[in-house]
Amino acid sequence: MRSVLDIGAGVGYWSDWYRKNFSSTKVVSVDVSEHACKKYGHQLRDISRWTPSRKFDLVVCQSVLQYLDDRAARAAIKNLATATRHVLFFEVPTTRDLRHNVDRTVTDLEIYARTGKWYKNELSKKFKQAGAGIWIAKSSTIVLYELESAP
Repeated sequence: MRSVLDIGAGVGYWSDWYRKNFSSTKVVSVDVSEHACKKYGHQLRDISRWTPSRKFDLVVCQSVLQYLDDRAARAAIKNLATATRHVLFFEVPTTRDLRHNVDRTVTDLEIYARTGKWYKNELSKKFKQAGAGIWIAKSSTIVLYELESAP
């Protein structure tokens, strides 16, 4: 892997891990928080408004889109697709997660809750679902065998 884009990098767990373990990989980390950018060295970017000028082998977008309204979330997904050469790791709590999986005592609930179907419909326009939060860009040369792809 030659390049990683960490969207909503926060304290930098993903980008720091890649920088430490894959020193030859170009890592770009971005966040909308000026504080996080200053403290952790990210670029100040809003994925709903920023279209990356290059593609990355891996794009990580963990717990970001739930803070965006539908219009901004759709724009962000379009920009994620523009940024992704091969693989997108995408994680966001859905309405089902909020009912069954999320510890509501330690989770920020000031979010836009959407169904998994909503996210799958939007993501499937530009990606193929591989499972476990992994989405493959439809433009990628990566081939998924039958048992590697989600239904």
